[in-house]
Amino acid sequence: MAHRIAFLGFVALAVCASLSLAADPANLQDFCVADASGNTRMNGLACKNPAMVQASDFAFSGLHIPGNTSNAVGSRVTPVAVTQIPGLNTLGISMVRIDYAPWGINSLHTHPRATEILTVIEGSLEVGFVTSNPENRHITKILKKGDVFVFPVGLIHYQRNIGYGNAVAIAALSSQNPGVITIANTVFGSKPDISTDLLAKAFQVDKSLVWQLQAKF
Repeated sequence: MAHRIAFLGFVALAVCASLSLAADPANLQDFCVADASGNTRMNGLACKNPAMVQASDFAFSGLHIPGNTSNAVGSRVTPVAVTQIPGLNTLGISMVRIDYAPWGINSLHTHPRATEILTVIEGSLEVGFVTSNPENRHITKILKKGDVFVFPVGLIHYQRNIGYGNAVAIAALSSQNPGVITIANTVFGSKPDISTDLLAKAFQVDKSLVWQLQAKF
């Protein structure tokens, strides 16, 4: 019995240890305002001396200003992450404003380090994401002003303005630095190029089409 209790205790300790390693470490101070001039390499940014911290380290102005959507996809993302607000460092959160021209899209992309929760401020959006292999289920919905939608971490997702006027959304992300991988840019715009033969076989298309796409990106 004593051996069994000892074994169960060891298992419980191992499980607790694995859970603690799977989560971001908790702050051991009130804040860790990013020191852009710091040379220390770490998972995040070095902390500014707390005595030098000011209110401006926790503030950002300009999210009310529409982004310029005069581009090929008809959208513009305005980020509010640790680069814009140094006080976000180590807090595990950020946000963006997304502006959409009529029928503009926020192209297929993923955030490798964050779940995203989006709310429509103006207009109507078609949104969706695709689940992982092998199902590859496409989950999509039409959102109107005030509606909210969640994109799980790491999954390919998109938004499209389905109205004839401009649309605006605000999204929060569960990382100070969520990262973004735009699928078309990554696949066809890599430097150096991914092999044309490889892409043609992967997408089951002619190599001439791959060349055209690589030329665009």
